[in-house]
Amino acid sequence: MAHTSAHVAHTLACHIDEVFGLMGNGNAYFLDALLASTSATYTAVRHEAGAVVAADAHFRTSGCLAAATTTYGAGFTNTLTALAEAAQAKVPLVLVVGDEPTSGPRPWDVDQIAMASAVGVRTYTVGRVDAAAATITAIEHAVTYRVPVVLAIPYDVATLDIGEIPQVPGPGRRAPLAPSSEFAQSSLDRLAAALADAERPLLLAGRGAWLSGAEEELGALAEATGALTATTALGRNVFPDAEYDLGVAGGFGAPDAMQRVREADVAVVLGASLNQFTMRFGELFHPTTAVWQIDTDDRATNARVGGFVRSDVKLAAGELVCRLEASGAPVGGWRESVDTTAERAYEVGTEFAEDGRLDPRAAAARLGELLPEDRVVVSDGGHFIAWANMFWEPSAPDRLAMVGTAFQSIGLGWHSVAGAARANQNSTIVLTTGDGGGAMALSDLDTAIRSAGGRGIAVVFNDAAYGAELNLYGLKGLNQSPMLIDEIDFAALADAAGGQGVEVRSLADLEVVDEWKATPVGERRFLLLDLRVSGSVIAPYQEEVIRVNSQVMA
Repeated sequence: MAHTSAHVAHTLACHIDEVFGLMGNGNAYFLDALLASTSATYTAVRHEAGAVVAADAHFRTSGCLAAATTTYGAGFTNTLTALAEAAQAKVPLVLVVGDEPTSGPRPWDVDQIAMASAVGVRTYTVGRVDAAAATITAIEHAVTYRVPVVLAIPYDVATLDIGEIPQVPGPGRRAPLAPSSEFAQSSLDRLAAALADAERPLLLAGRGAWLSGAEEELGALAEATGALTATTALGRNVFPDAEYDLGVAGGFGAPDAMQRVREADVAVVLGASLNQFTMRFGELFHPTTAVWQIDTDDRATNARVGGFVRSDVKLAAGELVCRLEASGAPVGGWRESVDTTAERAYEVGTEFAEDGRLDPRAAAARLGELLPEDRVVVSDGGHFIAWANMFWEPSAPDRLAMVGTAFQSIGLGWHSVAGAARANQNSTIVLTTGDGGGAMALSDLDTAIRSAGGRGIAVVFNDAAYGAELNLYGLKGLNQSPMLIDEIDFAALADAAGGQGVEVRSLADLEVVDEWKATPVGERRFLLLDLRVSGSVIAPYQEEVIRVNSQVMA
């Protein structure tokens, strides 16, 4: 015989291997059952938000579903920002929580279902007879719709003996969305004809293309059309051939590459949502560019799209290749005339900015040369996010995760290290954060160091300010005191938590990375690089934000 929490734990562990959490009254029996009698791996975090962020980062860097767990009440409310981020980024995960008794709320209970709903997350509540089935339903919902879900165990149900744990059929898997409708087939015909006639075709792929496993088809489509390629920040290097790739599109893109994108006469967007940053606030494409989008959404996601095909990217790209090969249309030579390597180049700057502190571009560029090639980069939110995107080229979309950008949040960086470390146990995990977000998330500095150990590096861009706010509002003349931070010694904090902290004031100080790499993994500590950078260097994407913000405020 087994209690309700054991039913949930056993059923969950049949389909999810990694669980991140913080124990409390509401999930104590669930965790006991999980650890005592399942094969799932549990990683303890120090803040409830960290449990959700770790599960989020686990999926983003592996494509594998993970779970988080917290108690009820304050434990649950602490997860809301992280839940909102996962919901907006369409990241599937299961959050197992305690909840108020079925007899009614206690003074410390809150309406958790309403709160989850407010950030776009559905809750499944475990009952006395359907605990295993409810667990499967929650997992299936998360996987099918690529969203986080909450699985709630009422306090007075958690320890009820409800019999033997049943064998419940596993979660179903939705088949990829095929472009089978008459309209979709007609649209593919028109798109194939447009590509065949195009003189300067461009393919732009995003995270959705990676999730569909479309790498081979995208490569074949680029070859069949003679197109230049580009990706969103979350789709980096999804195209197998880098020779004709212009790199990341949008605010993180190199200036010359973005000018080349505007020369396209036909652009096909595959599995990318075309948000305001990718679109450079409407200026990514030339007004005369014919823009098509292929996505599983039920409609085009940007007003700039003129033609839309609702389909899984892998299936639609494969059908386009077949049409183009059958047509025998000649492949143009536009891409052969472009030196993509030169056009992807960024301005590096000099070692020091005018104020004598490190130029963050020069530091990031040097780190791009020094960091291990096997790296998986996880990024907090903040002004500094440009530097990793510009200078640390990831080898694949799942080698760079930006947890926080969908919800415009900071302070989720340290939490994400644990999820990436568990998902990539033979890789170096590199965190990039700012001093503002880094200080906000310090509760899980210990978790990052403990989980990644000698495979972990953190790079803190420390400019003693909330850089994004300083750039947006300080330059307008607003009082800057709320935008400034007393300079924090992150190197000392790393030492105190068991890592190796290094204060970096010159490029020469970065040579410690080579020393760290030369040390056997088991003999080295988590390395934190406290980069004392200048806040006077504004990232190109931030300049775009400033320009648009100034127009709105005018």
